[in-house]
Amino acid sequence: MADPLRILLTGPPGCGKTTVILRTRGLLSHPAAGFYTEELRSSEGGRLGFDVVALDGRRGPLARVGRPGPQVGKYAVDLSSFEDVGVRAVEAGLREPHTLLVIDEVGKMELLSAAFVTLLERTFRSPNPLLGTILYRPHPLADSFRRAPGVELIPVARQNRDALPAELARRFS
Repeated sequence: MADPLRILLTGPPGCGKTTVILRTRGLLSHPAAGFYTEELRSSEGGRLGFDVVALDGRRGPLARVGRPGPQVGKYAVDLSSFEDVGVRAVEAGLREPHTLLVIDEVGKMELLSAAFVTLLERTFRSPNPLLGTILYRPHPLADSFRRAPGVELIPVARQNRDALPAELARRFS
């Protein structure tokens, strides 16, 4: 049996990683489970935080400015919300070995969750294919997943982001 396809997209913030994930998912017909992150902006355009959104539509706050909780920059991370939505969504996908796992993202906020780190360890040993994003800068925990056996890192940039969804969908089909 061939090893599952495990692709992690990387690149600086705002380069289009999440857009590539969502467009790729839209081109695939087979089952997928997991989550993506979405910016929350004020009516004036300033970033207020991030939500975690499960592929099944459930959502919750991932991080907000001015709230209590573990800090990453100016954001307080809502670990219980992230675990309730994001971690649960990936756990559901792990129950079916051929379900594509979507993890957007393996980043500083998400890695504050011990439950998520444990889940990632299970994910990288599972028979499930994986499409995810991982933070661009070095980070001890993220680097260990970046170097996991069978992981293919694909940098996302303005030059390749429009063509990537079709290419990834072909590879995951």
